[in-house]
Amino acid sequence: MKNIISKWNQISLVKRILMGLILGVILALTVPDTFSGVTIFGSLFVGALKALAPILVLFLVMHAISKNRSGHQTNIKSILVLYGLGTILAGFVGVLASFIFPVSLSLTPGAEDLTPPGGILEVLQTLLLNIVDNPVNALLNANYVGILTWAVLLGVALRNASDSTKNVLANFSEAISTIVKWVINLAPFGIMGLVFEAIVANGLTALLDYGKLLIVLLGCMFVVALVVNPIIVFMYIRKNPYPLVLKCLRESGITAFFTRSSAANIPVNMKICEDLKLDKNTYSVSIPLGATINMAGAAVTISVLTLAAVHTLGIQVDFGTALILVVLSAVSATGASGVAGGSLLLIPLASSLFGIPNDVAMQVVGVGFIIGVLQDSCETALNSSSDVLFTATAEYANIRKEG
Repeated sequence: MKNIISKWNQISLVKRILMGLILGVILALTVPDTFSGVTIFGSLFVGALKALAPILVLFLVMHAISKNRSGHQTNIKSILVLYGLGTILAGFVGVLASFIFPVSLSLTPGAEDLTPPGGILEVLQTLLLNIVDNPVNALLNANYVGILTWAVLLGVALRNASDSTKNVLANFSEAISTIVKWVINLAPFGIMGLVFEAIVANGLTALLDYGKLLIVLLGCMFVVALVVNPIIVFMYIRKNPYPLVLKCLRESGITAFFTRSSAANIPVNMKICEDLKLDKNTYSVSIPLGATINMAGAAVTISVLTLAAVHTLGIQVDFGTALILVVLSAVSATGASGVAGGSLLLIPLASSLFGIPNDVAMQVVGVGFIIGVLQDSCETALNSSSDVLFTATAEYANIRKEG
Protein backbone atom coordinates (compact mmCIF):
# COMPACT_ATOMS: atom_id res chain seq x y z
CA MET A 1 0.00 0.00 0.00
CA LYS A 2 2.84 2.40 0.85
CA ASN A 3 4.43 1.75 -2.54
CA ILE A 4 1.13 2.48 -4.32
CA ILE A 5 0.69 5.76 -2.38
CA SER A 6 4.31 6.71 -3.06
CA LYS A 7 3.97 6.10 -6.81
CA TRP A 8 0.64 7.97 -6.85
CA ASN A 9 2.24 10.99 -5.17
CA GLN A 10 5.10 10.97 -7.69
CA ILE A 11 2.62 11.78 -10.46
CA SER A 12 2.15 15.56 -10.86
CA LEU A 13 -0.97 16.96 -9.21
CA VAL A 14 -2.30 18.35 -12.51
CA LYS A 15 -2.07 14.91 -14.16
CA ARG A 16 -3.81 13.32 -11.17
CA ILE A 17 -6.58 15.91 -11.33
CA LEU A 18 -7.06 15.25 -15.06
CA MET A 19 -7.28 11.52 -14.31
CA GLY A 20 -9.97 12.22 -11.70
CA LEU A 21 -11.81 14.49 -14.15
CA ILE A 22 -11.83 11.86 -16.92
CA LEU A 23 -12.93 9.12 -14.51
CA GLY A 24 -15.76 11.34 -13.21
CA VAL A 25 -17.02 11.94 -16.76
CA ILE A 26 -16.86 8.23 -17.65
CA LEU A 27 -18.74 7.16 -14.50
CA ALA A 28 -21.41 9.85 -14.95
CA LEU A 29 -22.08 8.88 -18.58
CA THR A 30 -21.99 5.11 -18.13
CA VAL A 31 -23.04 4.00 -14.63
CA PRO A 32 -24.46 7.05 -12.79
CA ASP A 33 -26.75 5.04 -10.51
CA THR A 34 -24.15 2.46 -9.47
CA PHE A 35 -21.54 5.04 -8.42
CA SER A 36 -23.83 7.80 -7.10
CA GLY A 37 -21.91 7.72 -3.80
CA VAL A 38 -18.81 9.32 -5.36
CA THR A 39 -20.50 12.72 -5.08
CA ILE A 40 -19.51 12.70 -1.39
CA PHE A 41 -15.87 13.12 -2.43
CA GLY A 42 -16.69 16.43 -4.12
CA SER A 43 -18.69 17.70 -1.14
CA LEU A 44 -15.93 16.72 1.29
CA PHE A 45 -13.22 18.34 -0.83
CA VAL A 46 -15.04 21.69 -1.23
CA GLY A 47 -16.15 21.60 2.43
CA ALA A 48 -12.58 21.04 3.62
CA LEU A 49 -11.21 23.89 1.49
CA LYS A 50 -13.94 26.27 2.63
CA ALA A 51 -13.35 25.30 6.27
CA LEU A 52 -9.60 25.88 6.01
CA ALA A 53 -9.64 29.13 4.02
CA PRO A 54 -10.86 31.61 6.71
CA ILE A 55 -8.49 30.40 9.44
CA LEU A 56 -5.63 30.13 6.94
CA VAL A 57 -6.13 33.74 5.83
CA LEU A 58 -6.38 35.01 9.41
CA PHE A 59 -3.16 33.41 10.63
CA LEU A 60 -1.06 33.87 7.49
CA VAL A 61 -1.88 37.57 7.15
CA MET A 62 -1.49 38.19 10.88
CA HIS A 63 1.88 36.44 10.95
CA ALA A 64 3.16 38.09 7.76
CA ILE A 65 2.34 41.62 8.97
CA SER A 66 3.52 41.07 12.58
CA LYS A 67 7.00 40.08 11.41
CA ASN A 68 7.18 42.48 8.47
CA ARG A 69 9.99 44.98 8.92
CA SER A 70 9.58 48.63 8.01
CA GLY A 71 10.65 49.26 4.44
CA HIS A 72 10.14 45.67 3.30
CA GLN A 73 8.88 45.58 -0.30
CA THR A 74 5.54 43.75 -0.56
CA ASN A 75 4.36 44.86 -4.05
CA ILE A 76 0.78 45.21 -2.76
CA LYS A 77 0.30 48.59 -4.51
CA SER A 78 1.34 47.14 -7.88
CA ILE A 79 -0.94 44.14 -7.37
CA LEU A 80 -3.90 46.41 -6.57
CA VAL A 81 -3.24 48.35 -9.80
CA LEU A 82 -3.15 45.05 -11.72
CA TYR A 83 -6.39 43.87 -10.11
CA GLY A 84 -8.13 47.13 -11.05
CA LEU A 85 -6.72 47.22 -14.58
CA GLY A 86 -7.65 43.59 -15.24
CA THR A 87 -11.23 44.09 -14.02
CA ILE A 88 -11.82 47.28 -16.04
CA LEU A 89 -10.40 45.77 -19.25
CA ALA A 90 -12.56 42.66 -18.73
CA GLY A 91 -15.65 44.89 -18.54
CA PHE A 92 -14.50 46.64 -21.74
CA VAL A 93 -14.09 43.27 -23.53
CA GLY A 94 -17.63 42.29 -22.47
CA VAL A 95 -19.11 45.56 -23.78
CA LEU A 96 -17.15 45.43 -27.05
CA ALA A 97 -18.13 41.80 -27.74
CA SER A 98 -21.79 42.58 -27.02
CA PHE A 99 -21.75 45.31 -29.68
CA ILE A 100 -20.02 43.09 -32.25
CA PHE A 101 -22.17 40.03 -31.49
CA PRO A 102 -25.49 41.33 -30.11
CA VAL A 103 -27.58 38.72 -28.30
CA SER A 104 -31.36 38.79 -27.79
CA LEU A 105 -33.06 36.69 -25.11
CA SER A 106 -36.43 35.00 -24.72
CA LEU A 107 -37.11 36.27 -21.24
CA THR A 108 -39.05 34.14 -18.79
CA PRO A 109 -39.66 34.72 -15.09
CA GLY A 110 -37.38 32.83 -12.72
CA ALA A 111 -35.76 35.11 -10.18
CA GLU A 112 -38.64 36.98 -8.56
CA ASP A 113 -37.75 35.94 -5.01
CA LEU A 114 -34.27 37.45 -5.18
CA THR A 115 -33.52 40.95 -3.92
CA PRO A 116 -30.83 42.80 -5.87
CA PRO A 117 -28.99 45.84 -4.41
CA GLY A 118 -30.78 49.14 -4.93
CA GLY A 119 -27.73 51.01 -6.21
CA ILE A 120 -23.97 51.24 -6.28
CA LEU A 121 -24.01 52.99 -2.90
CA GLU A 122 -25.74 49.96 -1.39
CA VAL A 123 -23.05 47.69 -2.81
CA LEU A 124 -20.29 49.88 -1.37
CA GLN A 125 -22.15 50.19 1.95
CA THR A 126 -22.31 46.39 2.22
CA LEU A 127 -18.59 46.26 1.52
CA LEU A 128 -17.85 48.83 4.25
CA LEU A 129 -20.09 47.09 6.78
CA ASN A 130 -18.24 43.85 6.10
CA ILE A 131 -15.01 45.62 7.09
CA VAL A 132 -16.29 46.30 10.63
CA ASP A 133 -17.94 42.90 11.04
CA ASN A 134 -17.49 41.03 14.32
CA PRO A 135 -14.30 38.90 13.89
CA VAL A 136 -15.97 35.70 15.10
CA ASN A 137 -18.94 36.33 12.79
CA ALA A 138 -16.53 37.08 9.91
CA LEU A 139 -14.83 33.70 10.43
CA LEU A 140 -18.13 31.82 10.72
CA ASN A 141 -19.57 33.37 7.54
CA ALA A 142 -16.30 33.46 5.56
CA ASN A 143 -16.49 37.25 5.25
CA TYR A 144 -12.99 37.75 3.83
CA VAL A 145 -13.16 41.55 3.89
CA GLY A 146 -13.76 41.39 7.66
CA ILE A 147 -11.18 38.62 8.16
CA LEU A 148 -8.55 40.60 6.24
CA THR A 149 -9.31 43.76 8.21
CA TRP A 150 -8.93 42.03 11.59
CA ALA A 151 -5.84 40.12 10.45
CA VAL A 152 -4.16 43.35 9.32
CA LEU A 153 -5.09 45.22 12.53
CA LEU A 154 -3.94 42.37 14.78
CA GLY A 155 -0.78 41.94 12.72
CA VAL A 156 0.11 45.63 13.09
CA ALA A 157 -0.68 45.53 16.83
CA LEU A 158 1.55 42.44 17.26
CA ARG A 159 4.59 43.98 15.58
CA ASN A 160 5.97 44.89 19.02
CA ALA A 161 5.05 41.54 20.56
CA SER A 162 7.70 39.21 21.98
CA ASP A 163 9.52 36.73 19.75
CA SER A 164 7.84 33.82 21.53
CA THR A 165 4.39 35.20 20.58
CA LYS A 166 5.46 35.62 16.97
CA ASN A 167 6.84 32.07 16.98
CA VAL A 168 3.43 30.77 18.10
CA LEU A 169 1.82 32.59 15.14
CA ALA A 170 4.49 31.15 12.83
CA ASN A 171 3.88 27.63 14.13
CA PHE A 172 0.11 27.95 13.65
CA SER A 173 0.63 29.28 10.11
CA GLU A 174 2.91 26.39 9.23
CA ALA A 175 0.54 23.83 10.76
CA ILE A 176 -2.47 25.15 8.81
CA SER A 177 -0.39 25.31 5.62
CA THR A 178 0.56 21.65 6.11
CA ILE A 179 -3.11 20.66 6.48
CA VAL A 180 -3.85 22.61 3.27
CA LYS A 181 -1.23 20.52 1.44
CA TRP A 182 -2.89 17.33 2.70
CA VAL A 183 -6.31 18.47 1.45
CA ILE A 184 -5.00 19.65 -1.94
CA ASN A 185 -3.32 16.27 -2.39
CA LEU A 186 -6.86 14.78 -2.35
CA ALA A 187 -8.02 17.10 -5.16
CA PRO A 188 -8.21 14.33 -7.83
CA PHE A 189 -10.88 12.50 -5.80
CA GLY A 190 -12.73 15.75 -5.07
CA ILE A 191 -12.72 16.78 -8.74
CA MET A 192 -13.97 13.32 -9.73
CA GLY A 193 -16.95 13.69 -7.37
CA LEU A 194 -17.69 17.25 -8.49
CA VAL A 195 -17.59 16.37 -12.21
CA PHE A 196 -19.78 13.32 -11.64
CA GLU A 197 -22.36 15.36 -9.70
CA ALA A 198 -22.40 18.23 -12.23
CA ILE A 199 -23.02 15.97 -15.23
CA VAL A 200 -25.63 13.77 -13.52
CA ALA A 201 -27.54 16.68 -11.91
CA ASN A 202 -27.42 19.29 -14.66
CA GLY A 203 -26.43 17.74 -17.94
CA LEU A 204 -25.97 20.13 -20.85
CA THR A 205 -29.40 20.06 -22.51
CA ALA A 206 -30.65 23.05 -20.51
CA LEU A 207 -27.86 25.15 -22.01
CA LEU A 208 -28.63 24.58 -25.68
CA ASP A 209 -31.34 27.29 -25.85
CA TYR A 210 -28.79 29.86 -24.71
CA GLY A 211 -25.95 28.73 -26.98
CA LYS A 212 -25.21 32.14 -28.54
CA LEU A 213 -25.26 33.92 -25.17
CA LEU A 214 -22.88 31.30 -23.73
CA ILE A 215 -20.53 31.60 -26.72
CA VAL A 216 -20.29 35.39 -26.26
CA LEU A 217 -19.99 35.16 -22.49
CA LEU A 218 -17.39 32.38 -22.36
CA GLY A 219 -15.62 33.76 -25.43
CA CYS A 220 -15.05 37.04 -23.59
CA MET A 221 -13.62 35.20 -20.59
CA PHE A 222 -11.25 33.23 -22.80
CA VAL A 223 -10.13 36.45 -24.54
CA VAL A 224 -9.44 38.06 -21.15
CA ALA A 225 -7.56 34.98 -19.91
CA LEU A 226 -5.54 34.28 -23.07
CA VAL A 227 -5.14 37.72 -24.69
CA VAL A 228 -5.79 40.64 -22.33
CA ASN A 229 -4.09 39.23 -19.22
CA PRO A 230 -0.98 38.09 -21.15
CA ILE A 231 -0.66 41.60 -22.64
CA ILE A 232 -0.85 43.12 -19.15
CA VAL A 233 1.74 40.65 -17.86
CA PHE A 234 4.06 41.33 -20.81
CA MET A 235 3.86 45.09 -20.17
CA TYR A 236 5.19 44.45 -16.65
CA ILE A 237 7.75 41.63 -17.04
CA ARG A 238 8.84 42.23 -20.68
CA LYS A 239 9.09 38.55 -21.60
CA ASN A 240 6.87 35.75 -22.89
CA PRO A 241 3.91 35.75 -20.47
CA TYR A 242 2.30 32.47 -21.59
CA PRO A 243 4.30 29.99 -19.47
CA LEU A 244 3.12 31.85 -16.35
CA VAL A 245 -0.42 32.44 -17.70
CA LEU A 246 -0.93 28.80 -18.65
CA LYS A 247 0.54 27.54 -15.37
CA CYS A 248 -1.93 29.69 -13.40
CA LEU A 249 -4.87 28.57 -15.56
CA ARG A 250 -3.83 24.93 -15.33
CA GLU A 251 -3.09 24.73 -11.60
CA SER A 252 -5.55 27.31 -10.23
CA GLY A 253 -8.21 27.57 -12.94
CA ILE A 254 -9.04 23.85 -13.08
CA THR A 255 -9.83 23.53 -9.36
CA ALA A 256 -11.66 26.87 -9.33
CA PHE A 257 -13.77 25.77 -12.32
CA PHE A 258 -15.08 22.72 -10.48
CA THR A 259 -15.34 24.12 -6.94
CA ARG A 260 -17.03 27.31 -8.28
CA SER A 261 -15.77 29.15 -5.19
CA SER A 262 -12.99 31.75 -4.99
CA ALA A 263 -12.96 31.22 -1.22
CA ALA A 264 -12.40 27.47 -1.57
CA ASN A 265 -9.57 28.17 -4.02
CA ILE A 266 -7.61 30.43 -1.64
CA PRO A 267 -5.63 27.50 -0.16
CA VAL A 268 -4.92 26.19 -3.69
CA ASN A 269 -3.62 29.60 -4.79
CA MET A 270 -1.48 29.92 -1.66
CA LYS A 271 0.16 26.58 -2.50
CA ILE A 272 0.83 27.67 -6.10
CA CYS A 273 2.46 30.90 -4.88
CA GLU A 274 4.62 28.83 -2.54
CA ASP A 275 5.65 26.57 -5.44
CA LEU A 276 6.51 29.69 -7.48
CA LYS A 277 8.72 30.81 -4.55
CA LEU A 278 6.92 34.14 -4.26
CA ASP A 279 7.24 36.37 -1.20
CA LYS A 280 4.98 34.96 1.52
CA ASN A 281 4.53 38.43 3.04
CA THR A 282 2.94 39.53 -0.23
CA TYR A 283 0.84 36.57 -1.35
CA SER A 284 -0.57 35.88 2.11
CA VAL A 285 -2.33 39.25 1.74
CA SER A 286 -2.84 39.56 -2.03
CA ILE A 287 -4.47 36.13 -2.59
CA PRO A 288 -7.35 36.53 -0.09
CA LEU A 289 -7.66 40.18 -1.16
CA GLY A 290 -7.90 39.08 -4.80
CA ALA A 291 -10.64 36.58 -3.92
CA THR A 292 -12.60 39.61 -2.70
CA ILE A 293 -11.89 42.38 -5.22
CA ASN A 294 -10.25 40.88 -8.33
CA MET A 295 -13.39 40.11 -10.33
CA ALA A 296 -12.68 40.20 -14.07
CA GLY A 297 -15.08 37.32 -14.72
CA ALA A 298 -17.85 39.08 -12.83
CA ALA A 299 -17.27 42.27 -14.87
CA VAL A 300 -17.71 40.24 -18.07
CA THR A 301 -20.90 38.61 -16.78
CA ILE A 302 -22.47 41.92 -15.70
CA SER A 303 -21.65 43.77 -18.93
CA VAL A 304 -22.63 40.96 -21.35
CA LEU A 305 -25.94 40.05 -19.68
CA THR A 306 -26.88 43.71 -19.21
CA LEU A 307 -26.32 44.47 -22.91
CA ALA A 308 -28.23 41.30 -23.83
CA ALA A 309 -31.22 42.82 -22.03
CA VAL A 310 -30.57 46.15 -23.82
CA HIS A 311 -30.53 44.48 -27.26
CA THR A 312 -33.61 42.39 -26.43
CA LEU A 313 -35.57 45.56 -25.69
CA GLY A 314 -34.19 47.40 -28.73
CA ILE A 315 -32.58 50.20 -26.67
CA GLN A 316 -29.96 52.28 -28.51
CA VAL A 317 -26.68 52.72 -26.62
CA ASP A 318 -24.25 55.56 -27.35
CA PHE A 319 -20.47 55.40 -26.84
CA GLY A 320 -20.51 57.48 -23.63
CA THR A 321 -23.11 55.27 -21.95
CA ALA A 322 -21.14 52.18 -22.97
CA LEU A 323 -18.03 53.58 -21.26
CA ILE A 324 -20.07 54.29 -18.12
CA LEU A 325 -21.22 50.65 -18.20
CA VAL A 326 -17.56 49.51 -18.35
CA VAL A 327 -16.74 51.47 -15.19
CA LEU A 328 -20.00 50.51 -13.47
CA SER A 329 -19.52 46.80 -14.19
CA ALA A 330 -15.94 46.94 -12.86
CA VAL A 331 -16.91 48.78 -9.65
CA SER A 332 -19.96 46.55 -9.15
CA ALA A 333 -17.88 43.42 -9.72
CA THR A 334 -15.41 44.53 -7.06
CA GLY A 335 -18.27 44.67 -4.58
CA ALA A 336 -19.91 41.47 -5.82
CA SER A 337 -18.56 39.36 -2.96
CA GLY A 338 -20.48 41.48 -0.47
CA VAL A 339 -23.81 40.83 -2.17
CA ALA A 340 -25.80 37.60 -1.80
CA GLY A 341 -25.97 35.95 -5.21
CA GLY A 342 -22.71 37.42 -6.51
CA SER A 343 -22.36 38.96 -9.93
CA LEU A 344 -25.80 37.95 -11.29
CA LEU A 345 -27.68 40.06 -8.74
CA LEU A 346 -25.75 43.13 -9.87
CA ILE A 347 -27.28 42.93 -13.36
CA PRO A 348 -30.42 44.92 -12.34
CA LEU A 349 -28.11 47.64 -10.99
CA ALA A 350 -26.28 47.91 -14.32
CA SER A 351 -29.58 47.60 -16.26
CA SER A 352 -30.97 50.64 -14.42
CA LEU A 353 -28.39 52.71 -16.32
CA PHE A 354 -30.52 52.13 -19.44
CA GLY A 355 -33.89 52.55 -17.72
CA ILE A 356 -34.70 48.83 -17.89
CA PRO A 357 -37.49 47.90 -15.41
CA ASN A 358 -36.44 45.78 -12.46
CA ASP A 359 -38.87 42.94 -13.31
CA VAL A 360 -37.31 42.58 -16.78
CA ALA A 361 -33.78 42.74 -15.35
CA MET A 362 -34.64 40.00 -12.85
CA GLN A 363 -35.75 37.78 -15.74
CA VAL A 364 -32.22 38.21 -17.14
CA VAL A 365 -30.90 37.13 -13.74
CA GLY A 366 -33.07 34.02 -14.08
CA VAL A 367 -31.41 33.28 -17.44
CA GLY A 368 -28.05 33.73 -15.70
CA PHE A 369 -28.92 31.04 -13.18
CA ILE A 370 -29.91 28.64 -15.97
CA ILE A 371 -26.52 28.96 -17.68
CA GLY A 372 -24.74 29.26 -14.31
CA VAL A 373 -23.38 25.72 -14.51
CA LEU A 374 -20.85 26.98 -17.09
CA GLN A 375 -20.95 30.75 -16.57
CA ASP A 376 -20.15 30.63 -12.85
CA SER A 377 -17.49 27.94 -13.30
CA CYS A 378 -15.61 29.90 -15.98
CA GLU A 379 -16.07 33.17 -14.09
CA THR A 380 -14.54 31.69 -10.93
CA ALA A 381 -11.68 30.09 -12.89
CA LEU A 382 -10.81 33.45 -14.48
CA ASN A 383 -11.10 35.39 -11.23
CA SER A 384 -9.09 32.97 -9.12
CA SER A 385 -6.31 32.13 -11.58
CA SER A 386 -5.64 35.84 -12.19
CA ASP A 387 -5.09 36.34 -8.44
CA VAL A 388 -1.96 34.19 -8.68
CA LEU A 389 -1.05 35.60 -12.11
CA PHE A 390 -1.03 39.23 -10.99
CA THR A 391 0.68 38.48 -7.66
CA ALA A 392 3.51 36.75 -9.53
CA THR A 393 3.60 39.47 -12.20
CA ALA A 394 4.11 42.25 -9.64
CA GLU A 395 6.97 40.38 -7.98
CA TYR A 396 8.69 39.44 -11.24
CA ALA A 397 8.36 43.04 -12.47
CA ASN A 398 9.99 44.29 -9.26
CA ILE A 399 12.85 41.79 -9.66
CA ARG A 400 13.33 42.96 -13.28
CA LYS A 401 13.58 46.59 -12.16
CA GLU A 402 16.05 45.78 -9.42
CA GLY A 403 18.08 43.60 -11.79
